[in-house]
Amino acid sequence: MTVSQISVFANSRPGHMNRVLDLFEDAGVSVRGFSAADTGEYGILRFIVDKPDEALEALQEAGCACVISPVLCLKLVDKPGELSRVMGVLARCGINVVYSYSMISTYIVLSTNDPERAHELLTEEPVELISQEDIARIVAERAAKEA
Repeated sequence: MTVSQISVFANSRPGHMNRVLDLFEDAGVSVRGFSAADTGEYGILRFIVDKPDEALEALQEAGCACVISPVLCLKLVDKPGELSRVMGVLARCGINVVYSYSMISTYIVLSTNDPERAHELLTEEPVELISQEDIARIVAERAAKEA
């Protein structure tokens, strides 16, 4: 069983991802997971969406270079070692993981060219910025509930 991933080939410039996301919004498409990889001047935006056919059509109508491909989507148990266990199964069978990324729940990781300024700007928005201490606390609280 696979899910459809949409890959968009893009110039690595401010605003390009936003233009793609606006196309999805206009088409009534909800992004459930994404990855952005930069190779210098260009990048690859990968998306898991609820309506891949509609998303692909919107991108193609806008002239975007894009493809749709099958990928696996797994829901892991949130406990230490689970990701390692799954990767080990594939490795032992000689299957190479070319890339991976997390799906959206409520946490999104962003790498920017100006993290301090981005942090400053986002503190004025209705989002919660997560610290390393927050991540440790969340894991500890989950472990305490399971004990």
